[in-house]
Order: sequence, then structure tokens, then C-alpha cells
Amino acid sequence: KRIATEAVGMTERYLAEHNVEASIEFSWGATEVKPPRLADAIVEITETGSSLRANNLKIIDTLCTSTTRLIANEAAWKDEFKSRKIKRLSMLLQAVLNAESRVGLMLNVRKSDINKVLDMLPALRRPTVSPLVDEDWVALTTIVDEYVVRDQIPNLKEAGAEGIVEYPLNKIVE
Repeated sequence: KRIATEAVGMTERYLAEHNVEASIEFSWGATEVKPPRLADAIVEITETGSSLRANNLKIIDTLCTSTTRLIANEAAWKDEFKSRKIKRLSMLLQAVLNAESRVGLMLNVRKSDINKVLDMLPALRRPTVSPLVDEDWVALTTIVDEYVVRDQIPNLKEAGAEGIVEYPLNKIVE
């Protein structure tokens, strides 16, 4: 058995714990394309698994899970200028994470239907309501969890909303 991986030490420990004998080969990247010709199996770091699926591979076990950390040198943290830069970078990175599972929605609605639509719309606070040239209509802008959008859009349409636009978000600074 040949296993390709960038995580040689972790793979060795895992195989030893499970009494599996195999040859472990360090992989310099593109590990997911190695089976079946260059390796029988791989141990790979993956976030979504899409690259593995694209190469007809299946995750059979998880060796570990991890989270991303921003780590600052103690001397840099004590330096006011550098500390300020680190805090700003941290804020921007957190804003990206905040936006990952959310999308923006823009839509138009008659003023007569606004309360019905507002009751349906979750938001960070409340949706932004803007007047339109046609005084009987307003535009709403809101941020919602992505997983609710597929149900929300048809419901909003049924409640009288028109011109519904879903768009991705890059950052949400809270």
C-alpha cells in the first residue's frame, strides 16, 4: 500500500494507531490526482472536499480537525503601531468569516405590502428601506443567512416583492 501526503508524521501516527502497514510518500502538492497510479490512498488537508470529489475520491476518515488562528509575535503586539495593524487585519479577517454563510438581498415592494415583507425578512438589524421614483414602491436591502434564501425568495415573491436580487458578500464588519 502506498499513501501520498504532505502530513507524513500525522499519517505515520494514524497508521500505527490502527495497525496498518503502508509506505508513506511525501507529496509536494496536487496530492488528490495521485490515486490510483502513483498512490493507493492519500491523506490530504481539505476544507470542502470539492477537489477530492472532482477526482472521484471519498473521505473515509478524519485524522484531525483544525481552525485557523492569527498569531502575533509578543514584541510586535507590544508595539503600538504594529498592534494597531494586527487588530485591523484581525477585524478584516473576521469580517470575511462573518460574510461566508450570508448573502445580500435587494428587492422592490409596494408600500401596501411592506409590513408583510418586513415580517418575513431577517436582517443584521432591520432591512434598509429606500424610496423609489414611483412613490407607491420602496426598495429593501438586507443580509440573510444563505441557507434560508432558497425558501425566502419564493415566499417574498408571493408576498408581493419584485426585482429580487441575491448577491454574494465579501465582508461584514459587525
